[in-house]
Amino acid sequence: MSRVLNFKMPRLPYNRIVIVGTTSSGKSTLAKQLAEKFGHDFIELDALHWEPHWTEAPDDVFRERVDEATQAERWVVAGNYSTVRLLIWSRADAVIWLDYSLWRIFWQLTRRTFTRWWTHEHLWGKNYENLLTHFKLWSEESLFHWLFKTYWRRKREYPLLLAMPEHQHLKMIHFKHPKETGTWIKEKTT
Repeated sequence: MSRVLNFKMPRLPYNRIVIVGTTSSGKSTLAKQLAEKFGHDFIELDALHWEPHWTEAPDDVFRERVDEATQAERWVVAGNYSTVRLLIWSRADAVIWLDYSLWRIFWQLTRRTFTRWWTHEHLWGKNYENLLTHFKLWSEESLFHWLFKTYWRRKREYPLLLAMPEHQHLKMIHFKHPKETGTWIKEKTT
């Protein structure tokens, strides 16, 4: 006689979560981890945005992809794209802001860039990291340039966005260090 184990997956108090932060703060890593632990859909905005040869999807195509992906009952979205923010945030229950120090993010970006380049990791839209592109710090195509361009802007922007009347329904979860994030996840899974 076989026994059927009744395994109950832990539940988050939020069905639809958006994870924001600057480039390489760990948005996709955390979103994927939460989605797997709690049975939510994992939605990576970069995957919906980028076409082959690092070509951006037209805004209407991108919005349509995001609209379709966020129809599910439970999801975790990783990303910051302003062109789809209103659509996503209006459907979300919570925003998790990964607000780590500049040097931590710089290190994470450096490590990630080298790893993706070394392993020839396949990215969205059949793209690959180009090491030379990222170390041209003056170039708009460099993620290091993007980090320095957006880091302080995000620190000013998110509190203002979350204070807007149309976002009052969102629960704000603000982490300033990965240890805080890890502790929070541990609390939710025990």
